Amino acid sequence: MADLSAAPRSTRDWIAPTILIALLALVPPISLATGDPFLVKVATRVVVFAIVAVALHLVVGFGGLVSLCHAGLFGIGGYVVAILAFHDFNAEPIFGFLPGASDLAITLPLAALASAAVAAVVGAISLRTSGPYFIMITLAFNQMFYYAAVALQKYGGEDGLQIMSAITLGPLDVSNRYRFFYVALAGLALTLLVITRMAASRFGVILRAAAANETRVVAVGVAPWAYRLVAFTVSGFFAGMAGALLAASQQFISPVDMAWDRSGDFVVMAVLGGVATVWGPVIG
Repeated sequence: MADLSAAPRSTRDWIAPTILIALLALVPPISLATGDPFLVKVATRVVVFAIVAVALHLVVGFGGLVSLCHAGLFGIGGYVVAILAFHDFNAEPIFGFLPGASDLAITLPLAALASAAVAAVVGAISLRTSGPYFIMITLAFNQMFYYAAVALQKYGGEDGLQIMSAITLGPLDVSNRYRFFYVALAGLALTLLVITRMAASRFGVILRAAAANETRVVAVGVAPWAYRLVAFTVSGFFAGMAGALLAASQQFISPVDMAWDRSGDFVVMAVLGGVATVWGPVIG
Protein backbone atom coordinates (compact mmCIF):
# COMPACT_ATOMS: atom_id res chain seq x y z
CA MET A 1 0.00 0.00 0.00
CA ALA A 2 3.03 2.25 0.20
CA ASP A 3 3.76 4.67 -2.61
CA LEU A 4 7.37 5.76 -3.06
CA SER A 5 6.17 8.91 -4.81
CA ALA A 6 4.02 9.92 -1.86
CA ALA A 7 6.49 12.31 -0.23
CA PRO A 8 5.75 16.00 -0.60
CA ARG A 9 7.97 17.35 -3.38
CA SER A 10 7.49 21.11 -3.11
CA THR A 11 5.52 23.86 -1.45
CA ARG A 12 2.66 22.96 -3.80
CA ASP A 13 1.98 19.98 -1.55
CA TRP A 14 0.93 22.39 1.20
CA ILE A 15 -1.74 24.01 -0.97
CA ALA A 16 -4.34 21.22 -0.69
CA PRO A 17 -4.21 20.81 3.11
CA THR A 18 -4.28 24.60 3.54
CA ILE A 19 -7.39 24.82 1.35
CA LEU A 20 -9.02 21.97 3.31
CA ILE A 21 -8.39 23.68 6.64
CA ALA A 22 -9.66 27.00 5.24
CA LEU A 23 -12.84 25.38 3.93
CA LEU A 24 -13.48 23.63 7.23
CA ALA A 25 -12.95 26.93 9.05
CA LEU A 26 -15.98 28.28 7.17
CA VAL A 27 -18.34 25.74 8.76
CA PRO A 28 -19.21 27.77 11.92
CA PRO A 29 -20.06 30.96 9.96
CA ILE A 30 -22.19 28.91 7.56
CA SER A 31 -23.86 27.19 10.52
CA LEU A 32 -24.69 30.55 12.12
CA ALA A 33 -25.93 31.98 8.83
CA THR A 34 -28.23 29.01 8.19
CA GLY A 35 -29.33 28.66 11.81
CA ASP A 36 -28.24 25.01 11.86
CA PRO A 37 -25.97 24.32 14.89
CA PHE A 38 -26.06 20.59 14.14
CA LEU A 39 -23.79 21.28 11.18
CA VAL A 40 -20.96 22.23 13.55
CA LYS A 41 -21.52 19.10 15.64
CA VAL A 42 -21.18 16.89 12.57
CA ALA A 43 -18.18 18.85 11.29
CA THR A 44 -16.45 18.46 14.67
CA ARG A 45 -16.76 14.68 14.42
CA VAL A 46 -15.44 14.82 10.86
CA VAL A 47 -12.40 16.80 12.00
CA VAL A 48 -11.76 14.46 14.97
CA PHE A 49 -12.00 11.33 12.83
CA ALA A 50 -9.82 12.99 10.18
CA ILE A 51 -7.07 13.38 12.80
CA VAL A 52 -7.08 9.63 13.43
CA ALA A 53 -7.23 8.83 9.71
CA VAL A 54 -4.24 11.07 8.92
CA ALA A 55 -2.29 9.60 11.86
CA LEU A 56 -3.16 6.04 10.81
CA HIS A 57 -2.09 6.89 7.26
CA LEU A 58 1.50 7.10 8.53
CA VAL A 59 1.27 3.39 9.37
CA VAL A 60 -1.05 2.16 6.60
CA GLY A 61 -0.19 4.39 3.66
CA PHE A 62 3.52 4.92 4.23
CA GLY A 63 4.41 1.93 6.39
CA GLY A 64 2.30 -0.60 4.48
CA LEU A 65 0.88 -2.03 7.74
CA VAL A 66 -2.85 -2.34 8.38
CA SER A 67 -3.53 -1.68 12.06
CA LEU A 68 -6.85 -2.59 13.68
CA CYS A 69 -6.06 -1.27 17.15
CA HIS A 70 -6.32 2.48 16.57
CA ALA A 71 -9.88 2.59 17.90
CA GLY A 72 -8.45 1.27 21.17
CA LEU A 73 -5.77 3.98 21.21
CA PHE A 74 -8.45 6.51 20.30
CA GLY A 75 -10.62 5.35 23.20
CA ILE A 76 -7.72 5.43 25.68
CA GLY A 77 -7.28 9.13 24.94
CA GLY A 78 -10.98 9.70 25.47
CA TYR A 79 -11.07 7.80 28.75
CA VAL A 80 -8.06 9.71 30.12
CA VAL A 81 -9.95 13.00 29.65
CA ALA A 82 -13.23 11.59 30.97
CA ILE A 83 -11.69 9.91 34.05
CA LEU A 84 -9.70 12.99 34.99
CA ALA A 85 -12.86 15.11 34.61
CA PHE A 86 -14.81 12.56 36.69
CA HIS A 87 -12.39 12.87 39.58
CA ASP A 88 -12.28 16.65 39.23
CA PHE A 89 -16.09 16.90 39.37
CA ASN A 90 -16.30 14.61 42.42
CA ALA A 91 -13.25 16.18 44.12
CA GLU A 92 -11.88 12.65 44.47
CA PRO A 93 -8.12 12.20 44.03
CA ILE A 94 -6.98 9.42 41.71
CA PHE A 95 -5.20 6.66 43.71
CA GLY A 96 -5.82 8.83 46.75
CA PHE A 97 -3.31 11.56 45.87
CA LEU A 98 -3.51 12.63 42.20
CA PRO A 99 -6.02 15.42 41.56
CA GLY A 100 -8.49 15.28 38.71
CA ALA A 101 -8.62 17.92 35.99
CA SER A 102 -11.05 19.35 33.43
CA ASP A 103 -8.56 21.62 31.70
CA LEU A 104 -7.63 20.38 28.22
CA ALA A 105 -4.30 22.16 28.55
CA ILE A 106 -3.51 19.41 31.08
CA THR A 107 -5.66 16.47 30.04
CA LEU A 108 -5.13 16.66 26.26
CA PRO A 109 -1.33 16.16 26.39
CA LEU A 110 -1.75 13.47 29.04
CA ALA A 111 -4.28 11.63 26.88
CA ALA A 112 -2.03 11.80 23.81
CA LEU A 113 1.03 10.66 25.78
CA ALA A 114 -0.89 7.79 27.40
CA SER A 115 -2.02 6.54 23.99
CA ALA A 116 1.51 6.96 22.61
CA ALA A 117 2.94 4.92 25.50
CA VAL A 118 0.42 2.13 24.91
CA ALA A 119 1.07 2.31 21.15
CA ALA A 120 4.81 1.91 21.79
CA VAL A 121 4.19 -1.28 23.77
CA VAL A 122 1.68 -2.64 21.26
CA GLY A 123 3.99 -1.75 18.37
CA ALA A 124 7.04 -3.32 20.00
CA ILE A 125 5.14 -6.62 20.12
CA SER A 126 3.04 -6.44 16.95
CA LEU A 127 5.84 -5.28 14.64
CA ARG A 128 7.63 -8.58 15.17
CA THR A 129 5.01 -9.89 12.75
CA SER A 130 3.78 -8.72 9.35
CA GLY A 131 0.94 -9.11 6.89
CA PRO A 132 -2.22 -10.82 8.17
CA TYR A 133 -0.47 -11.72 11.44
CA PHE A 134 0.07 -8.03 12.16
CA ILE A 135 -3.59 -7.33 11.42
CA MET A 136 -4.75 -10.09 13.76
CA ILE A 137 -2.48 -9.19 16.67
CA THR A 138 -3.47 -5.52 16.51
CA LEU A 139 -7.11 -6.61 16.40
CA ALA A 140 -6.50 -8.73 19.50
CA PHE A 141 -5.00 -5.75 21.33
CA ASN A 142 -7.97 -3.61 20.32
CA GLN A 143 -10.38 -6.13 21.80
CA MET A 144 -8.33 -6.23 25.01
CA PHE A 145 -8.68 -2.45 25.34
CA TYR A 146 -12.39 -2.66 24.56
CA TYR A 147 -13.13 -5.25 27.24
CA ALA A 148 -10.89 -3.41 29.72
CA ALA A 149 -13.12 -0.35 29.23
CA VAL A 150 -16.23 -2.48 29.71
CA ALA A 151 -14.75 -3.74 32.99
CA LEU A 152 -14.32 -0.19 34.36
CA GLN A 153 -17.56 -0.32 36.36
CA LYS A 154 -16.63 2.72 38.45
CA TYR A 155 -16.45 4.72 35.22
CA GLY A 156 -19.70 3.50 33.71
CA GLY A 157 -18.58 0.16 32.32
CA GLU A 158 -20.53 -0.81 29.23
CA ASP A 159 -22.80 2.25 29.56
CA GLY A 160 -19.92 4.70 29.18
CA LEU A 161 -18.84 7.71 31.22
CA GLN A 162 -20.57 11.09 31.18
CA ILE A 163 -18.41 14.19 31.68
CA MET A 164 -20.24 16.42 34.14
CA SER A 165 -17.64 19.15 34.68
CA ALA A 166 -17.13 22.12 32.36
CA ILE A 167 -14.27 21.56 29.94
CA THR A 168 -11.82 24.44 29.58
CA LEU A 169 -8.60 25.12 27.70
CA GLY A 170 -6.54 27.19 30.11
CA PRO A 171 -8.57 30.37 30.73
CA LEU A 172 -10.71 29.68 27.65
CA ASP A 173 -14.15 28.12 28.05
CA VAL A 174 -14.54 25.67 25.17
CA SER A 175 -18.00 24.43 26.10
CA ASN A 176 -19.28 26.56 23.21
CA ARG A 177 -19.48 24.21 20.22
CA TYR A 178 -18.27 26.83 17.76
CA ARG A 179 -15.21 27.64 19.85
CA PHE A 180 -14.49 23.95 20.38
CA PHE A 181 -14.67 23.30 16.65
CA TYR A 182 -11.71 25.60 16.09
CA VAL A 183 -9.76 23.84 18.86
CA ALA A 184 -10.34 20.53 17.05
CA LEU A 185 -9.46 22.13 13.71
CA ALA A 186 -6.16 23.36 15.19
CA GLY A 187 -5.50 19.76 16.23
CA LEU A 188 -6.08 18.58 12.64
CA ALA A 189 -3.78 21.30 11.29
CA LEU A 190 -1.05 20.21 13.73
CA THR A 191 -1.49 16.57 12.72
CA LEU A 192 -1.23 17.40 9.02
CA LEU A 193 1.86 19.50 9.66
CA VAL A 194 3.71 16.84 11.66
CA ILE A 195 2.78 13.88 9.45
CA THR A 196 3.61 15.82 6.27
CA ARG A 197 7.03 16.80 7.61
CA MET A 198 7.71 13.22 8.68
CA ALA A 199 6.67 11.87 5.28
CA ALA A 200 8.96 14.34 3.51
CA SER A 201 11.97 13.53 5.68
CA ARG A 202 14.55 10.75 5.49
CA PHE A 203 12.38 8.95 8.02
CA GLY A 204 9.46 8.86 5.58
CA VAL A 205 11.67 7.69 2.71
CA ILE A 206 12.95 4.74 4.76
CA LEU A 207 9.46 3.90 5.96
CA ARG A 208 8.13 3.71 2.41
CA ALA A 209 11.20 1.88 1.15
CA ALA A 210 10.77 -0.77 3.86
CA ALA A 211 7.14 -1.21 2.87
CA ALA A 212 8.12 -1.63 -0.79
CA ASN A 213 11.08 -3.97 -0.24
CA GLU A 214 12.18 -4.67 3.31
CA THR A 215 15.01 -7.00 2.23
CA ARG A 216 16.81 -4.26 0.33
CA VAL A 217 16.48 -1.83 3.23
CA VAL A 218 18.01 -4.37 5.61
CA ALA A 219 20.77 -5.08 3.08
CA VAL A 220 21.96 -1.46 3.22
CA GLY A 221 22.18 -1.60 7.01
CA VAL A 222 18.90 0.04 8.07
CA ALA A 223 16.63 -1.62 10.65
CA PRO A 224 13.00 -1.03 9.54
CA TRP A 225 11.58 -2.18 12.89
CA ALA A 226 12.77 0.93 14.73
CA TYR A 227 11.32 3.26 12.09
CA ARG A 228 8.01 1.42 12.09
CA LEU A 229 7.86 1.55 15.88
CA VAL A 230 8.36 5.33 15.86
CA ALA A 231 5.66 5.69 13.18
CA PHE A 232 3.26 3.51 15.17
CA THR A 233 3.94 5.48 18.37
CA VAL A 234 3.48 8.87 16.69
CA SER A 235 0.29 7.58 15.09
CA GLY A 236 -0.93 6.46 18.52
CA PHE A 237 -0.13 9.89 19.96
CA PHE A 238 -2.44 11.66 17.51
CA ALA A 239 -5.11 8.96 17.81
CA GLY A 240 -5.16 9.57 21.56
CA MET A 241 -5.38 13.31 21.01
CA ALA A 242 -8.37 12.78 18.72
CA GLY A 243 -10.07 10.53 21.28
CA ALA A 244 -9.58 13.21 23.92
CA LEU A 245 -11.15 15.80 21.63
CA LEU A 246 -14.13 13.53 20.91
CA ALA A 247 -14.76 12.90 24.61
CA ALA A 248 -14.55 16.62 25.36
CA SER A 249 -16.80 17.58 22.44
CA GLN A 250 -19.59 15.12 23.22
CA GLN A 251 -19.04 15.17 27.02
CA PHE A 252 -19.15 11.39 26.91
CA ILE A 253 -17.03 8.35 26.12
CA SER A 254 -17.96 4.68 25.98
CA PRO A 255 -16.48 1.32 24.94
CA VAL A 256 -18.42 1.64 21.67
CA ASP A 257 -15.83 4.20 20.60
CA MET A 258 -13.18 1.47 20.98
CA ALA A 259 -14.93 -1.32 19.08
CA TRP A 260 -12.96 -3.16 16.40
CA ASP A 261 -15.30 -1.99 13.63
CA ARG A 262 -14.38 1.60 14.48
CA SER A 263 -10.77 0.62 13.76
CA GLY A 264 -11.97 -0.71 10.42
CA ASP A 265 -13.69 2.61 9.76
CA PHE A 266 -10.42 4.45 10.37
CA VAL A 267 -8.59 2.20 7.90
CA VAL A 268 -11.27 2.80 5.28
CA MET A 269 -11.02 6.57 5.83
CA ALA A 270 -7.25 6.45 5.45
CA VAL A 271 -7.37 4.37 2.26
CA LEU A 272 -10.50 5.88 0.69
CA GLY A 273 -8.93 9.33 0.42
CA GLY A 274 -5.92 7.87 -1.36
CA VAL A 275 -2.52 6.77 -0.06
CA ALA A 276 -0.53 9.08 -2.31
CA THR A 277 -1.01 12.18 -0.15
CA VAL A 278 -1.01 12.98 3.57
CA TRP A 279 -4.20 15.03 3.31
CA GLY A 280 -6.15 12.35 1.40
CA PRO A 281 -7.53 10.75 4.60
CA VAL A 282 -9.25 14.06 5.46
CA ILE A 283 -11.32 13.62 2.33
CA GLY A 284 -11.81 9.94 3.20
